[in-house]
Amino acid sequence: MTQPSPCSLAAAALVTALLPTISIAAEVNVYTSREPALIKPALDAFAQSTGIKVNTVFIQNGLEERVKAEGANSPADLILTVDAAKLINAADLGLLQKPAAALPESAITPNLRDPQGRWSAITLRSRVVYASKERVKDNAITYEDLADPKWKGKICIRSGQHPYNISLIAAFIAHHGAEKTEAWLRGVKANLAKKPSGGDRDVAKDILAGVCDIGLGNTYYVGLMLKDKDPQQRAWGAAIKVMDTTFKGNGTHVNISGAGIAKDAPNKANAEKLLVFLLGDQAQSLLATLNDEYPVRAGVAAVQTEKLFGPLKPDSLALTDIAAQRKLASELVDKVGFDQ
Repeated sequence: MTQPSPCSLAAAALVTALLPTISIAAEVNVYTSREPALIKPALDAFAQSTGIKVNTVFIQNGLEERVKAEGANSPADLILTVDAAKLINAADLGLLQKPAAALPESAITPNLRDPQGRWSAITLRSRVVYASKERVKDNAITYEDLADPKWKGKICIRSGQHPYNISLIAAFIAHHGAEKTEAWLRGVKANLAKKPSGGDRDVAKDILAGVCDIGLGNTYYVGLMLKDKDPQQRAWGAAIKVMDTTFKGNGTHVNISGAGIAKDAPNKANAEKLLVFLLGDQAQSLLATLNDEYPVRAGVAAVQTEKLFGPLKPDSLALTDIAAQRKLASELVDKVGFDQ
């Protein structure tokens, strides 16, 4: 039998010595419907603090369908969306699992997370009334008051079927029932200055142009306009104020960005670490500051956001209760011909 040479024995010994230091790079795969640039700073901070590489897959539409189609072979570890209804749908489709790691749930009110622990809100975005600084003296309004005839011909809004508005209308149903919501929608429609169109930035644009005095929009768009390089957009943002907008006897309607662990996550432990990180003080403060949103975790300051829009008292409705009324909300929008 041929004996190994001294050189081959030395090579083998060297490989053996190196084996403990060779490892597969730790990573986590994030499937998201949120623009990657808006979450990249927080994901970069996580990667820097943990050494875990974050791979982001942006899926603007059909995220849940994509994960379902991929099945058990899906590389998705964390599912991050910009609408509570999408997270709830993912949970209902069996695409999410409860993390084994402990989340800071005591700092997040129960209405902003899944009762079964499969997902949690990460940030809050409020849907409020924009108003002309010049023509509107009031600083507060209720959603119910949008149907008051005093606003006839003075309201602008994007399509009633847009997910942002469907969520608000669903919340109105959860508060007041279908019959009162239908009457409210007819009242709001009668007060419109123009056919619903465009986006939230267009509402601000129309207010500056004098087309309308008030309109519905998400708060963070105001921050985006004020920081935009385009002087026209900065002018739109500067022309409006954000009114303190609430349901009568309750709080402000909010939607969320949120996340949950994918059911078949190949890197589950890393996904759990990322979710815990996103709910921690550093990421909460970072996301709120960069995106002009509100932290979901109590006790985290949102200095810049509150400077622009004031403190937030979210509506007490559970996001699951709002999502349950979305189908009916869409039907009522069509029934009253809101977008016609």
